[in-house]
Amino acid sequence: MLQKTSLFALLVLLCLQVYSRETAVKKDTLKLGGAVRFNTFIKNFEESGKSLDAAAQFDVFMLSADVRKSGFDASMQYRFYPESKTHFLRNAYIGYEIDSRWYAKLGIFQKPFGISDYASHNWFFQLPYYIGLEDREAMGIGFSNEQDKWKFDIAYFRQASPGGPVKGDDSGVGNGRYSYAIVNTTGIVNGTSVAADIRELDQFNARIRYQLSDQVELGLSGQLGRIYNATLDKSNWGANWAVHVVYDHNNWNFKGEIIGYNYNARSDEDVKLDAVQMAAYGSAYDVAAKGIMYMAGLGYTIPVNRKLVNSVTCYVDYAYLDKKADGYHGTHHLVPGMMILSGPIYTYIDYAMGKNQPWFSSSFTGLAEGESDARWNARFNINIGYYF
Repeated sequence: MLQKTSLFALLVLLCLQVYSRETAVKKDTLKLGGAVRFNTFIKNFEESGKSLDAAAQFDVFMLSADVRKSGFDASMQYRFYPESKTHFLRNAYIGYEIDSRWYAKLGIFQKPFGISDYASHNWFFQLPYYIGLEDREAMGIGFSNEQDKWKFDIAYFRQASPGGPVKGDDSGVGNGRYSYAIVNTTGIVNGTSVAADIRELDQFNARIRYQLSDQVELGLSGQLGRIYNATLDKSNWGANWAVHVVYDHNNWNFKGEIIGYNYNARSDEDVKLDAVQMAAYGSAYDVAAKGIMYMAGLGYTIPVNRKLVNSVTCYVDYAYLDKKADGYHGTHHLVPGMMILSGPIYTYIDYAMGKNQPWFSSSFTGLAEGESDARWNARFNINIGYYF
């Protein structure tokens, strides 16, 4: 199957080269860049107690390259996360402008699903990111088309993006990656952890966006894919959907979205899973296999135009996950904050709060069953990044 898919992708790109002879020739370019980011925080989680739970860390070092040669584009970004003890490709793809309306990609790139490029304003993203449904990178081929007020995206993804090396207990399942993806570890059935040698394969994405006015974008997304169990040598298909609106007026920006998802997966004993394991940055956690997410974010940009500060964007992002499993409790994700732009420096100052949110929890759990009396945890976070 993989060989057939690769051959198909190669033939498509060859056909595109022939089809696009009338496309205007653009100059060859090479742009190298990257970023260094530093992070400091104070946490108030369950186990923080009365002690000062604070730290300052080197967050990430990234290198990127964007190339155009002979009509073909290429884009790549590689990231190093010392605290997570991992490094990996965020994206790496070949692109081709077929004509003024059509564009094709082949490689590792963002899935066309929901709000592009991000459903969030803050540094922590919105809740869909932690379930693999925001800024999700995977390996496949895709096409984009623009027709007046319409934008269309279709894509096929053979598999999740490749995992980078990690150290520790999670080193064997490709957990070192940028985007959360299902991993072949365990699942949960009726509150019990069971073996689940599963992974994502053969996923199809489609997204339609309509520019209702200069200020309003409406969108509809669909995702159909199979979860393959290697022990059973069997797949089950699951479907995800999203509707969204983006509103821009003067300095205001609003993002609203509803997402329904169903990771229809089965254990090695052929029992339907209530929760699957997903992983990124070297660590895995349990996620409810089915649910609906509601989210909204509002941002306001204040122009400053001074030597050290160009602008300040104030925002608040909120999301709620309603898990569709008996006895499972909802997850809340709330992040008010601001982003200060100073030339090449982006500074995010967030007061991130969560309830049954793994990243705002001492136990790194909550997206599966969760707790009915879970407390609101908070993390005051400052992230400073220099982009070059």
